[in-house]
Amino acid sequence: MLDTIAENQPDRRPAILVCVYESDDPLWTAIDEEAARWTPPGTRLRPVGPDDPAALAALITGQLEDADCRAVLLVGRTRKSNGFRVQMRAENRALDGGKKISQTGPALARATAPAAEMVRALIDAGLAADATSDSEEDTGSYLLYCVLAALPDNADAPSVGLLRVPASLNVDQLRIGVQTAAAAMARHLSPLPRARVN
Repeated sequence: MLDTIAENQPDRRPAILVCVYESDDPLWTAIDEEAARWTPPGTRLRPVGPDDPAALAALITGQLEDADCRAVLLVGRTRKSNGFRVQMRAENRALDGGKKISQTGPALARATAPAAEMVRALIDAGLAADATSDSEEDTGSYLLYCVLAALPDNADAPSVGLLRVPASLNVDQLRIGVQTAAAAMARHLSPLPRARVN
């Protein structure tokens, strides 16, 4: 017999935004299709497609105002490694490299995602991976800084990370890497609180 009470309850699984930000990257299509079939246990995936960097930053920070959205995984390419890299910080530097993104923001913003666990999970999946404080001057670092700088300053801030993937891997390996990193983030997310009834 179907549990109709459970079916009518609100979905209390926290959402993870997965943003492939480079418009010409075939990984976006793979992730968008995968989101319909796969999701980390206990969570929901919300793919966010490529767009203008400033528009993407605004879209992601706007989505994080929704209490259901508890994590963001930015996904882009690395030009410095043949393995996956979890970037742990971003500098206050505009895309053109000259000015600051924010005149009042901190010089550095540190990622809130569980970098060590993400790297360990990638290695356990048979993929080369490391965590780095090295930022690359590109859209990924720009987005990471913008999203982190917009987070509320409290202990319950959403998990935000940047996974850089090597250009040398095929789409299946890239998909496994993104799934593995998202699952590692999901393990740190709690179910959403129950709605209070007055």
